[in-house]
Amino acid sequence: MVVASNNKHPIKPSDAVAWDYCIRRVWFDNQELRGIDIEPSPFDQLVMKRGLLHEQKVLETLAEQHAVTIAKDQEDTQRLMACGTEVIYQAQLYNEQLGLIGFPDFLILHESGEYRAADAKLALSSTKKAIQIQLGCYRRLLANNQPAIVFLGDGHQEEISDETDPLTSRFIQEMNELLHLPLPPEVSYSHSRCKACPYYSQCRPNFEKEGNLSLVYGIDGRSLPGLHTQGITNIDQLAATDPKTIKDVPYLKGADKKARAVLQAKARITGERYQTKPLSIAPEESETWVHFDIEDNPLTPDGNKHVYLWGFLVPEYASANFEYVWTDTRDQDFDGWQQFLCLVENYRSKYTNLKLIHFSRHERTTIAQYADRYEMHQHATVQWLLSEDGPLLDLQIPVKECLVLPLNGYDLKSICKHPKLVNFQWQDDDSGSQWSVVQFNAFLETKDSASKASLKQAILGYNRDDVMATRKLEEWLRKL
Repeated sequence: MVVASNNKHPIKPSDAVAWDYCIRRVWFDNQELRGIDIEPSPFDQLVMKRGLLHEQKVLETLAEQHAVTIAKDQEDTQRLMACGTEVIYQAQLYNEQLGLIGFPDFLILHESGEYRAADAKLALSSTKKAIQIQLGCYRRLLANNQPAIVFLGDGHQEEISDETDPLTSRFIQEMNELLHLPLPPEVSYSHSRCKACPYYSQCRPNFEKEGNLSLVYGIDGRSLPGLHTQGITNIDQLAATDPKTIKDVPYLKGADKKARAVLQAKARITGERYQTKPLSIAPEESETWVHFDIEDNPLTPDGNKHVYLWGFLVPEYASANFEYVWTDTRDQDFDGWQQFLCLVENYRSKYTNLKLIHFSRHERTTIAQYADRYEMHQHATVQWLLSEDGPLLDLQIPVKECLVLPLNGYDLKSICKHPKLVNFQWQDDDSGSQWSVVQFNAFLETKDSASKASLKQAILGYNRDDVMATRKLEEWLRKL
């Protein structure tokens, strides 16, 4: 059952994105906080811009078929609905009992005389929790049984109906409770989520002060209650615990995983690394290693990511030995894919027993996606690339299997930039995967040739640093 709300902060369906991300984040979003910069990141701003463009295209399509009227406010929305307006754009709906206020992109009149809520979303599927909640809230505000519509980024549309009611009710109930809290709710730390959050500077000091166990890499927040009942409530206590005495808890089971968790806590305290298994990553005499990294744009009109840069570092592994395939636009995607395959084939013929060294699963996954996209799983080079004994070698695997490092996350930058580890520094400290996407979209939009050239060189420099970093990581691992 959903209780009535008397909160001064109305519940907004758009809060579902932050609620699904972190309940503390959505609590902060609804407070009047001073001195906190919550300016969206350049990447988030780009996503919002793309979302508005997609919404505009949907609006133009609807306007070709229906009379569309823009709603000025809640009262105007009700008036337009009473008049039977075919499509109401930027509608405003409010339910005082639930304390729920919603702003669906569109209200579309159904032949039954009832309205259907509709939103334009860049996503390729309506299965995302936040989308289901938002559209479920709009259905709750309209108080009818009409399915809501999602206009997806690839041009398709899907319906959301009664199946989302339990999730919608849970969201409204939990938001009512959250917005009544005088202090931020208790949450656990997640490196991948927290480092990108605008409230990072608010939360991280408190996590550090209390020695929160979730700061330890590999400790899931859902493991904490079980550890707390065993008297392990902070990092110091975990580091001092014999892993053999730790009882199984959710997401922390098995002797190896517990031993690693204790070592990870020790590494965090001492700043030192630990080696749990012998490393064997040196090239055999018959092998030639080429380092490999890609940059892709997920914000395309059809929703299929476009790899605009396939980058390689070849022997003698200097900056001048950086080679690449670049495509300017999504229309050139297939040509870029073919050029990549040709370049790999050239390396295979040029270098003895070629190995393509990358970091994380992203490169292998992307090659498989491109093989699906262009129905090329039978292509000889594709088969070789994706085979179990093929050339792709992910350096993240031996790092995670054999080493415990004093880090919050085992991403390439964290490992390579650490002064006690690889100690390799990128030329542009602000660069990163999202940074690259922002720069590439700026490249697409600018008409000035000099600006285009400058943006391209910046992206190439970042990718070159990435493959240089994997080479430096390889050299560091071999010394171990």
